[in-house]
Amino acid sequence: MLLSGTRTRRHYSDLVANPVELAVVVASVRPERIGPAVADWLMRMVAERSDFTVTKIDLLDYRLSSDLSPSAGSAAFAASIGSSDAVVVVTPEYNHGYPGSLKNAFDSVKYEWRGKPIGFVSYGGLSGGMRATEQLRQVAAELHMVSVRDSVAVHRVRRAFDEAGNISDGAVVDSAARMLDQLQWWATAAKNLQATRSYPGQ
Repeated sequence: MLLSGTRTRRHYSDLVANPVELAVVVASVRPERIGPAVADWLMRMVAERSDFTVTKIDLLDYRLSSDLSPSAGSAAFAASIGSSDAVVVVTPEYNHGYPGSLKNAFDSVKYEWRGKPIGFVSYGGLSGGMRATEQLRQVAAELHMVSVRDSVAVHRVRRAFDEAGNISDGAVVDSAARMLDQLQWWATAAKNLQATRSYPGQ
């Protein structure tokens, strides 16, 4: 019979040996956007953990067709999503909603989204972009994704960062840590299942 400490050490070593491939999607493509700074802050948090590897996917780098017709950009974007185990979307809130560029990105990919957990980091003014996140949960569910319970909302984003690009708000940092823990759990569970059977959605 294994001691609980032995089980814990083996569990930790498994996480290190099989890290979750996390894609951080920068949703805004507007000039003078702050989205990349928010994404970089999150990616620094992820880099401190050994149970993730992380890649930034900036929608500005992909030429996605507005009519959803196949293109080199959509193929490259689908491949980037397909190679990930979990996704975090970094999104602003525009007029009580999320950017059209993000909806176009969601609609440009189909099977690659399925069975993946997704988390949300929103930013904005007083609301911190939370209304965008609530709408995105509905979109994610239709795409056969699992949105984790905890999300991150950066209020008054232009004032949130210090000179080093970090956020000192303990509530924001704590919510990000919880979101990452939940993404790691769901992504690991999904990978284990996919090893024996494919996702049943059509």
